[in-house]
Amino acid sequence: MELLIDLFGYLSIIVHGLTILAQSMALGGVLFLVLLARPLLRVIGTGVARRTATLAAWSAVGLVVAETVTVALQAAVLMGTLDIGIVMTLTANAALAGIVKIVASALLAVLLLRRGHDAQGAALLVLCGIVLAAATLTTHAAARLDDRGPLLAAAFLHQAGAAIWIGGIPSFIAALAWVDDGVASRAIGSRFSRMSMVGVACILASGILMSVFYIGDWEGFYGTAYGVMVGAKIGLLLMLLALGGLNFLSVERLRANPSTPVNRLRRCAEAEIGIGVAVFFAAASLTSVPPAVDLTQDRATWADIVTRNLPQWPRFTSPDHDTLAIPALQAKLDAEAAHHAAQPSVAFVPGAGELPPRNAEDIAWSEYNHHWSGLFVVAIGLLALLNRADVGWAKHWPLLFLGLGAFLFLRSDPEVWPLGDIGVFESLRDIEVLQHRVFVLLIVGFALFEWRVRAGNWRSHSAALVFPLMCAAGGTLLLTHGHAISNVKEQLLIEVTHTPLALAGIVAGWARWLELRLDPAGSPMLRRVAGWVWPVCLVLCGLILLDYREA
Repeated sequence: MELLIDLFGYLSIIVHGLTILAQSMALGGVLFLVLLARPLLRVIGTGVARRTATLAAWSAVGLVVAETVTVALQAAVLMGTLDIGIVMTLTANAALAGIVKIVASALLAVLLLRRGHDAQGAALLVLCGIVLAAATLTTHAAARLDDRGPLLAAAFLHQAGAAIWIGGIPSFIAALAWVDDGVASRAIGSRFSRMSMVGVACILASGILMSVFYIGDWEGFYGTAYGVMVGAKIGLLLMLLALGGLNFLSVERLRANPSTPVNRLRRCAEAEIGIGVAVFFAAASLTSVPPAVDLTQDRATWADIVTRNLPQWPRFTSPDHDTLAIPALQAKLDAEAAHHAAQPSVAFVPGAGELPPRNAEDIAWSEYNHHWSGLFVVAIGLLALLNRADVGWAKHWPLLFLGLGAFLFLRSDPEVWPLGDIGVFESLRDIEVLQHRVFVLLIVGFALFEWRVRAGNWRSHSAALVFPLMCAAGGTLLLTHGHAISNVKEQLLIEVTHTPLALAGIVAGWARWLELRLDPAGSPMLRRVAGWVWPVCLVLCGLILLDYREA
């Protein structure tokens, strides 16, 4: 149970992110079916409606699974920590809302799978409304004592807007792929453009209202984890609006000329989906921290942030491993046990629900790791720029990622094998170690694929997409990354550094995706810009790492 409690915080963020994704796709698919596919049935054909219904149905199935996992996790933790029965646990407000959402989602899936695109529109919309209402009752708004009504309405509107816009994009892409007629593409693009504008308006209006009530002032915006994550969502929203603007221009060209190619429209929409997923995981992270107005103590001041981020010479010398907190404590425990001829205690047990001890040498060790990682990433970005400028030998730049992966595997968790006494599998009980190992696997994975594409002339188009997908996935996961530090202010100051890293990684991934997926003949300028943007983002990531400090 201690392990589950220790892992619960991170697992709940990941599962909640998947829940928001499935919910938005299910509701967005239904709205796309009812508001677009059916009214345009004579123009675009029944194939689009059928595919939309199928996509929405299986998204609803995914929502049932994700929400069931959420309720089960919450119930297990409550039963284990409060020593209460299953009945009392499942009658809590959050659990009841989750159960309602599960039932409504299951009915939605059954209705769409059995009736397909002929399912009754009114019934579909009612079930969507129930899902949204239940989801709203699990947000911060449901726990407020003041201004509860306006905040519940804002949370409902916010999720509805995300479903209309971001959740409808997969159905939009599927519809464009199904039709081969310029008139049909123009009709789909025009109608979905108007739907997206409504979704954006809902998100902006509700987002501004919630920011006023939950953040309160500028100090809450930059001085709390809640405010920083809201800033990340704003950055991602601006990316989505930029891509949406490009798609709006493409739709306008389609209106003027139905024979206009839709490649750019589809590829930018693909990138919108990826950035939308990052928005959902940022939103999931947001629900795991208290609103800024509730955190009046331990805020970081503007002076704290400026002082911490003033450029300083990087740390390129490492403290000795034996001076770190866990090895030093273990040595002390071993000496005491030997003196009393007893079995020595273990300094730190992963998954035991306790934070690992830290000292000044641990901070120096972490800074050393980040600064050398920054050197790797700056070198990778510069070589990628040289490769982009047709310098032949620079094509081997992905191999540097293997060096970075090996460095992180050895150094990121010094208490773990091969430097420490804790075994590899045992260490995975610690959520921070688990996240580090996942990042190492991502780094090695896209290094091998990208090097084979660049240097081995691997012509597989799918293989070339591994690098941008893993790069974007790494940035998205970094938005959910936590640190085992008890000091709230120190956690915030670290997050201030990691959030720009995450955003730069997401931009790099989807810029590379656009470079690969855009038609060279149809969008040469956008493709060229995207080709220069992603290596610049890598250099930026490296520079941020070089300036990283924890004290």
